[in-house]
Amino acid sequence: MKRKMKRRARSAVDGGRAACYAFVLGLLVMLGFAGCVEERRGTEQEFKGKIARSYDESEEWWPEPVRAPEGAPNILIILLDDVGFAHIGCYGGLIETPNIDALAARGLLYDNFHTTALCSPSRACIMAGRNPHSIGMGSHSLTAMGFPGYNAMIPKSAASVARIFQENGYTNYALGKWDHTPLYEVSVAGPFDHWPTREGFDHFYGFMAADCHQFMPVWWAEHTPVEPWLGRDDYHVSTDMADKAIEYITGQESVAPDRPFFMFWAPGAMHSPHHAPREYLDKYRGKFDMGWDKAREIIFARQKKMGVIPANAKLTKRIDEIPAWDSLSEDERRLYARQMEAFAAQMEHVDMEIGRIIETLERIGDLDNTFIIITSDNGASGEGGLTGSFNETYVLNGLQTPFDANMAHYDGWGGPDTYPHFHAGWAMAGNTPFKYFKQAVHRGGIQDPLIIHWPDGIKARGEVRTQYHHIIDIAPTLLEVAGLEFMPDLDGVEQQPLDGISMVYTFDYPDAPGRREVQYYEMFGNRAIYADGWKAVTIHGNRMPWELNVIVPFEDDVWELYNLEEDFTESNDLAARYPEKLEEMKRLFDEQAWKYGVYPLFDDMIMRLARQQDRLFGGRKVFTYYYPGAVRIAEKASAPVKDRSHWIRTTIDLTGREEGVIVACGGFTGGYTMYIKNHRLHYDYNYYNGIYWSLRSPRLPRGRTELAFHFTRTGPYEGVGELYVNGRKVDEVEMPEMHISTFSLSETFDVGQDTGTPVSEGYRDHFRFKGDLDKVVFELE
Repeated sequence: MKRKMKRRARSAVDGGRAACYAFVLGLLVMLGFAGCVEERRGTEQEFKGKIARSYDESEEWWPEPVRAPEGAPNILIILLDDVGFAHIGCYGGLIETPNIDALAARGLLYDNFHTTALCSPSRACIMAGRNPHSIGMGSHSLTAMGFPGYNAMIPKSAASVARIFQENGYTNYALGKWDHTPLYEVSVAGPFDHWPTREGFDHFYGFMAADCHQFMPVWWAEHTPVEPWLGRDDYHVSTDMADKAIEYITGQESVAPDRPFFMFWAPGAMHSPHHAPREYLDKYRGKFDMGWDKAREIIFARQKKMGVIPANAKLTKRIDEIPAWDSLSEDERRLYARQMEAFAAQMEHVDMEIGRIIETLERIGDLDNTFIIITSDNGASGEGGLTGSFNETYVLNGLQTPFDANMAHYDGWGGPDTYPHFHAGWAMAGNTPFKYFKQAVHRGGIQDPLIIHWPDGIKARGEVRTQYHHIIDIAPTLLEVAGLEFMPDLDGVEQQPLDGISMVYTFDYPDAPGRREVQYYEMFGNRAIYADGWKAVTIHGNRMPWELNVIVPFEDDVWELYNLEEDFTESNDLAARYPEKLEEMKRLFDEQAWKYGVYPLFDDMIMRLARQQDRLFGGRKVFTYYYPGAVRIAEKASAPVKDRSHWIRTTIDLTGREEGVIVACGGFTGGYTMYIKNHRLHYDYNYYNGIYWSLRSPRLPRGRTELAFHFTRTGPYEGVGELYVNGRKVDEVEMPEMHISTFSLSETFDVGQDTGTPVSEGYRDHFRFKGDLDKVVFELE
C-alpha cells in the first residue's frame, strides 16, 4: 500500500515538474528564445571551446545570442483605421481622446503627414518603407490585377522592416487588422507567405480582412481560427486586443526584460462597423445634433486655436454631392446624428483601451523608452454614402441603403445587431479643413494625423512639426531610432532600396527643411503628384467613394493645381492661372508612374473583383468540401456561385436526429446557408440582413438521402431557387435580387457549421452539424 502511495506521489511530482517545464518552455518559445530561433536569426558561429575525450579536459563555449543595440527602444505602432485628420481631440476633433492627446502633449504632432488613401496599400507601405505600386499594392488586395503594381503579392525583395528587427534581437507582435494578404490565401491551408508570421512577426492575434464585427469577430491566433467572443456578453475587439497586448508586454518584461519588442497594434476602429459598448453610445446622445456643417466650423476654429493648421488656412467649401445639414428633414437629422454618435463612442472606447496599454508600459517602467507612433491608414471614409448604412454591404455592392431600412435600426445603431457606417457628410467633417474622403488623393483622402512619443529620445514636448512626409517614411524612421542598418540582403534575396526618408531629423529641429521633395499618388484612377510645395491632382470621373463603378476615359479627367505653401487646404485651384506649371506637374506624375509601376490604369471595379475568382479557379466546375476541415475559407476563395447557375449537393444517412448547418457562406450582413432543423431541410439566402429568399422541405425521410439546392440564373443577379430531396423537387422560390460583389468583408465559407455571425435568423451561433456529414459538392453549370 505504501509503495503504491509513493508511486502516486512521485507521479504527481513528475507531473507538476512536467507542467512547470512546459510552461517555462512555452514562455521561452513565445519570446523567441528557443535555440532554433536564435540559430535562425543569428549567423552561424564557429565553436571556440575545446573538445577532448573527457569532459574535464574539454572547455564549454556557447554561441553569442543575437541582441538588439544597447538601449534600443521598444517599438509600438498604433495604426487606426479610417480616422480623419480632424477626429482626434488634439487635432481639433469633437471626440474625447484623452489618452492619445496626452501622448501628443508629451511628444510631437505632425500636420503634414500623408498616406495612400486606402487601407491595404498603407498597411503594406508602413512595413515595407516603399511606394505601394513598387511592392504590388497599388490598390486593395480585393481589386488586384495581374500586373506588378497591382498583384497584391509583395515580393521577397521588399521584405517588411519587421524582418530586420527580428534579425536584430527584437520579439515582434502583430495584433488586429492585417488585410493586405490576398484573401484566397486566408485559410488554415495557407500559403502563409503573406501572413504576419512570414513578414517578420513572431506572433499574430487578429483578423485577416478589411473589417470585422467588433462583438463577434472572425479571428485568428497565429494560423489557427479562434473565436474568443463565444460565451462572453462583454466582448469587444478593442478590449481583447488591449488585453492581449498587455499580456505580451508583461510576459516579455517578466522573462526577457533586456530584450526589446516591436508591436504593431491595428484595431478595427474606426472602420465600419462602428460598434461600441452601450455606456459609450449613451454618453454621446445628442452631441452631434448641430450637424456636419456646424461641426466643421467648430473644428476649424479649434484647429486654428491649437496651431495644428496654418493661421492663413481656409476652410474648404462643402462639395456639391453632400447636402447642407439644414436642408435635411427632421428624421434624417435624427438618424444621421445617431450615426455620428456611434462613431464617436467607438473612437473614445478605443482611446481608453490605448490608455490601458500606455498605463502598463508606465507601470513596468518602459514608457519613456518605447517609441510610439499613432497614425491612420487614410482619411475618413465616405463609403457610407448619402444615407449611411445599418449594413455596409449595401455600399460594397454599389447600392445606397434605403432610408426606411436604416431608420428601422435607429434604436440599436452601434450595437451587435447592426453593421453600421455613417453618412459621408460626417466623413467630410472628420477630414476638416480638407475636402473629399478616403480613396481620393486630395488632402481629405491622404492627409492624416501622426503623433510620435519617445521621451528618452526626443527633447521637444507638445510641439507641431510641419515637414511634408508620407507613410513610407515610417520604416526608415524606425530603423534609425533603433540604431539598425537597412539589410540589402535578407534570406538570400537582394532587397529593393527603401523609398522612404527618415523623419528623425525633425525631432529636435522644428524648422529643418523638409527632405521629401516628390511624392506621387494613385488610387482607383485618382491621381496626384507633389513636388516642392506644389500639387497637381484629379478625381477620376469625379467618382465618389460610395459609387462602385464610374467608367470614363482617363484623358477626360480634369486636373487641379495647388500651391500648398500658400494654400494648406487645397481651396484655390490655380490650374487656369498656371497652365504651364500644371503640364510640368503632369509630366512629372507620368515619370513617377512609369518608375514605380502605376500603369496600366483600369477603372472597372466590378470586373476587377470578378476576375480575382476567375483567375483563381479558371474553368473549374466542381468543388468538393470535406467535413470537418472545410471551415474559415475566405468567401473569395470559395466556390464562385454568384450570378451563376449551380447545384449544392450532399448525401447523408439520416437517422432522424440530424440537425445543424450543412454549408454556409457569409454572415448576418448577407450570404446563403443550407441546414437541417426540425427534421426539415432549409436553404436561406440572406439579402442584406432582413430580406430572405427561403426554401423548406417536408419532413425528411430516414436512410441514405440526397439533399440538394439548385439555382437557375434567369437574368443578371436574379434567378430561381429549388430544393430537392432524393431527386424530387420539394420547394421553389423566386430570387429577384442578389449580391453583385460580396456578402461581407470578413465572414467566411464553412461546412458543418456557420462560424462568425449566423447567416440565417433560423438558428443561433454556429449551429454545428450533428450527424454523419461527409462532404458537400458544388457544381457550376
